[in-house]
Amino acid sequence: MKDKTKSKYYYDFDRNRSVKSKINPKMFVPKEELEYQMKEEINNIDYSKNKIPNYYIGQTYGYEARKVCEDFELSYNIGTAVTYLLRAEKKHETATQCIRKAINHLEFELDKIANKSIKKFK
Repeated sequence: MKDKTKSKYYYDFDRNRSVKSKINPKMFVPKEELEYQMKEEINNIDYSKNKIPNYYIGQTYGYEARKVCEDFELSYNIGTAVTYLLRAEKKHETATQCIRKAINHLEFELDKIANKSIKKFK
């Protein structure tokens, strides 16, 4: 009499059939067709509408965060920190994530300044 339990060396080819419905349908599309679809999606984006998200535009005067940074000729890290602070309460429920990102970029700028001063003395 055979034991009905399967050995650890048994490979069940049909074990994932029920999971197939949960897999993203794009997984079954050939690579070439998927690349073509992605290129079409990118090429069909209409940039004339909503180029800038609302959380980057001021409510009173309508200034854009990037234009403020350009006008003051801010460096990359300082400009990024300013944009994070300007959008802080508009993009997320709490401003903490944006403020932390701004602090990180300000620390990057401080590191850059410190490295410049060290190079001057060498």
